[in-house]
Amino acid sequence: MLFQARCGSVIAGLVLSVLGGLAAPAWAAEAMTAPTPSADATYAEIQTMMGSVPTFVKLFPKGAVAGAWAEERDLELSDKTALSPKVKALIGLAVAAQIPCTYCIWLDTKTARQMGANDEEIAEAVALSGLTRHWSTFFNGMQLDFNQFKTEMGGE
Repeated sequence: MLFQARCGSVIAGLVLSVLGGLAAPAWAAEAMTAPTPSADATYAEIQTMMGSVPTFVKLFPKGAVAGAWAEERDLELSDKTALSPKVKALIGLAVAAQIPCTYCIWLDTKTARQMGANDEEIAEAVALSGLTRHWSTFFNGMQLDFNQFKTEMGGE
């Protein structure tokens, strides 16, 4: 959340400085000039962790690959987050089924199985994604009043 707020502030600060002559916040200038790991260092880390560097990583813009890898490594591949690797793989599969992304469906199914998910858990994750899409389509298409919905569902 803080990262998103800061990024939004960086962009807003830059826009304001260009359009209105205002200076961007000091921390924004630091963030834009802070050294980032090189693409080569990122490729070396991926090679060490995964045994090879996939083509899609090599195709990613070199100026952004370190950040993209850090997000992947620290969120999806880490076992030091709030969600277990199996749950993350099932969530990824459910989302991929709705996007739809053939690449993600294949890899998240493989990963979920490696993390101990059985056929029933995989089917349930995919079915839940369809159920969520079903009701979302209905709620939005019928333009249900959100506050009424919250009240009826026990919210404030």
